[in-house]
Amino acid sequence: MIYNYIIVGGGSAGSVLANRLSAVSKNNVLLIEAGPDTPPGNVPSVILDTYPGTAYLDKRFHWGDLKVSTEVVPHNDPDNNNVPLRKYEQARVLGGGSSINGQVANRGAPNDYSIWEERGAKDWNWDKVLPYFKKVERDMDFEGPLHGNKGRIPVSRTFPELWNGHVKATAQAFKSIGFKYLEDQNGKFEDGYFPVTGSHVYERRVSAAAGYLDPTTRHRSNLTIMTDTHVTRLIFDGMKCLGVAAESKGKEMEYMAKEVILSSGAIHSPTHLLRSGIGPSMDLKDLGIDVKLNLPGVGQRLMDHPSVNVASYIKPDARVNDYTRRHLLLGLRYTSDLENVPQGDMYVAVCSKTAWHSIGNQIASLIIFVNRTYSESGQVKLTSIDPRVEPQVQFNLLSDERDLSRLMDAFRKMVIIQKSKELQVATKDVFAAVYGEKVRQVGQVNIKNKILTNLFSKLLDGPDVLREALLKKFVVEAPDLSLLMEDDNVLANFIKKSAVGVWHASCTCRMGRSDDPMAVTDRFGRVNGIEGLRVVDASIFPIVPCANLNFPTMMTAEKIADDILNGN
Repeated sequence: MIYNYIIVGGGSAGSVLANRLSAVSKNNVLLIEAGPDTPPGNVPSVILDTYPGTAYLDKRFHWGDLKVSTEVVPHNDPDNNNVPLRKYEQARVLGGGSSINGQVANRGAPNDYSIWEERGAKDWNWDKVLPYFKKVERDMDFEGPLHGNKGRIPVSRTFPELWNGHVKATAQAFKSIGFKYLEDQNGKFEDGYFPVTGSHVYERRVSAAAGYLDPTTRHRSNLTIMTDTHVTRLIFDGMKCLGVAAESKGKEMEYMAKEVILSSGAIHSPTHLLRSGIGPSMDLKDLGIDVKLNLPGVGQRLMDHPSVNVASYIKPDARVNDYTRRHLLLGLRYTSDLENVPQGDMYVAVCSKTAWHSIGNQIASLIIFVNRTYSESGQVKLTSIDPRVEPQVQFNLLSDERDLSRLMDAFRKMVIIQKSKELQVATKDVFAAVYGEKVRQVGQVNIKNKILTNLFSKLLDGPDVLREALLKKFVVEAPDLSLLMEDDNVLANFIKKSAVGVWHASCTCRMGRSDDPMAVTDRFGRVNGIEGLRVVDASIFPIVPCANLNFPTMMTAEKIADDILNGN
């Protein structure tokens, strides 16, 4: 059988594409996902949970061997020998990131999409993409020209009257220094604090798989969904892609199609291209890969939002309440003092629960990230032709000094806010938080950690002197806060070493003009110079938008699905 479309990757983009392309009965569609299924009526409880901390850490649902570097890699160390690697929880499950992420449903700034168009993605400006954002969503709270009310992904907010004490106090602190309250994060894009818009309803996550691969869609005779199946290679005849080879239960099979669509994300989509000989020719030759097409942009200019955290101990009566298990109820968007930046270039996510265990209930965090990122020197490179070996991933998060300087300024701003009288009614013991190996180890979901954290948390709720000593010895992995506030060099070095991304990998197969040597795809996601092959996911973004990526990714899939069905 020759399929009309084979979609490689059942994440946010792949789920949308499978639904829309199979809606036309003449199209035979095969969706291949490396991870497990999340079938209707049998979705794992940790995925349904509106608190994502357990699904995110569950080894069943991510690529277990994937590690990345986030620090800037020196030019004299191109192979990452002296830069520490971090485990990277890239989703490997039907629904992709939407099955394990924080469920934040935002779109970015209208200016983002003007830049997309300026960089060669014709017809991707705000006016062109807004209808597809609206097509994705079913907004439970608002109507009007900026909102969709008929889409497959419900979005909702928890409003101030239901906020816990920590969130209320933080909102009051934002208000006291002049920030405006915005009722609707996805309304007019302006500075202010707001209830975070989420892709959940009735205290249940709604992933792309749940929304787009519902029972009715799965029942279509022209749609085949294969999970726990790993695509090992693309099959070509000259410069035409004919299909894929995929392995399931130790057996490899070949599947043919008129068109193959890579929707494997900004790390694995370029990896598929590189292993097929499509990418920077010198890198490919170094690995002994026959060069099919020299496309210098494949795997290059990887982007994410660099972030740091300011944490504090939450007083018992201000912790997450019984209304919701959501830990991200409040966000802040503001404009930095950097010259010529667009509005809303900085973002703060107010986190009232930092881990699944009892200590996580006691520690709050202001997650600060650069919304408009300028660092574009990250890359995805092969180290082996073996499809079981993960690529080398270098984010180079702070390669542009403008990102470092804004994070430094934002860190100090948030420490001052944490120490304000408005927030001190809910928190105390402010410290710089590091998402390091110590936190990861304690964060593993197991009986040992549950017992240890239960004991430790009781001590944290004890006398102030004891708590301060315990935090300093067992939790804090950063220089003293007074040093970070007073010494630019100490703060800069701390941020360079501790900044991480927020799992918004993007831009490694960018859309662009035909005369742009670094463009990998055209505005329809078609791989330049190759017939029968597209990329549709966050890797084709020209720049990372001022947003969490789930909704921009689904928007992109909706838009290109229309393009495909219209013959493009």
